[in-house]
Amino acid sequence: MSRLQATVPTRRGDVLRFVLYSAVGIFMFFVPITLGGLSTIPLDHIVTWLRNNLTEVVPFYALALIVAGTVVPFVTGRWRASPVKMAFALLNVLGLVVGFAMVFHVGPDWLMAKDMGPFLFNSLVIPVGLIVPIGAVFLALLIGYGLMEFIGVFLQPVMRPVWRTPGRSAIDAVASFVGSYSLGLLLTDRVYREGRYTSREAAIIATGFSTVSASFMVIVAKALDLMDHWLLYFWLALVVTFAVTAITVRIPPLSRMPDEPYPGVEHQPETLVTGHRFHHAWSDAREALHAAPGLGRNIWENLRDGLRMATSILPSILSIGLLGLVIARYTPIFDWIGYIFVPFAWVVGLPEPLLAGKASATGIAEMFLPAAQVAGQDSLTLRLVIAIVCVSAIIFFSALVPSILATEIPVTIRSLVVIWFERVALTILIATPLVKLLT
Repeated sequence: MSRLQATVPTRRGDVLRFVLYSAVGIFMFFVPITLGGLSTIPLDHIVTWLRNNLTEVVPFYALALIVAGTVVPFVTGRWRASPVKMAFALLNVLGLVVGFAMVFHVGPDWLMAKDMGPFLFNSLVIPVGLIVPIGAVFLALLIGYGLMEFIGVFLQPVMRPVWRTPGRSAIDAVASFVGSYSLGLLLTDRVYREGRYTSREAAIIATGFSTVSASFMVIVAKALDLMDHWLLYFWLALVVTFAVTAITVRIPPLSRMPDEPYPGVEHQPETLVTGHRFHHAWSDAREALHAAPGLGRNIWENLRDGLRMATSILPSILSIGLLGLVIARYTPIFDWIGYIFVPFAWVVGLPEPLLAGKASATGIAEMFLPAAQVAGQDSLTLRLVIAIVCVSAIIFFSALVPSILATEIPVTIRSLVVIWFERVALTILIATPLVKLLT
């Protein structure tokens, strides 16, 4: 008899709670359904319905979150905690000004250009402002009642040797790739603060798995005229993204991060399982079920975390994201940065290496910019590789960086920039030969 069996006997209703709650969570995040001609996960359908039916209300809801995210750090004094928090608090004021400009349609022509302020507000702020709190409600079902522990036991032989993360992190990876990086980060942050990830594991997951969703990949594919090659693009992006992560976890800065739990919380590492996996999986799931709070309380705690994260992210999207777009449009800085990637593009024979380098460099500002740079190019290889870069690079300042900094995951901006460079260079080196081989 195992330790868990001895201390945590199966109670009436355990199987029903585990199956029912997990099934609802899986359905909301991982099962695409077609409604109104749109095929996507149910969570995305909810967000789309709200946007389409509450068009007058949603912008003011987003603005309210921006106001809260700007004001709260000054009221609580958190803005004084560190130079980084001070800088972000001041940048949030800029985001608040931009938010008011977008909601009330007032501002200079350059700000009101379709691909500047309105792009950030309509394509990033509103979707993130809706999907993070709403997704947090269903996240309670996905991570709070044993599913992560159950799946984790079966995936230990893969996740730990390849990506140096617990088996339970597979849920994180899939949630980000199918759903949203913001939800993936919310999940990672919650599990880290509970002691189930170390700081290094949380950083690996945040920078290695929290990529853009499959629905965003469709947008990229359409922009680059790749829908005729959709399956090839999807699977190549998936394989390359996870292959790059397997490398970055073994080199600095990720390899040198402290492997410690959240301060003040007892570490709850996974037990290494070598046999009888179903038996151990159910034992771990049952222990999580018995330790979990009631459904109402769990949903409320996740909703509160989701709202907290949304208020932290949204002002930064409008400030940092806008600065990145302005730099990309009005300065040659990304042209200069792009030269760093030209040798990588040249050595693997990627067409138009100068253009590929510049396009790849713009991705640190906003994930869609690389696609915009090569749209209309004749080379299928170039378009496919840059489309993969949009996904595999992961780090971008318009939303992902503010999202990570809104969590308790201890990764610095400097480390994020280094990881971004590593990921872009490795993506070019790995993706180009694969694309040439398969096209």
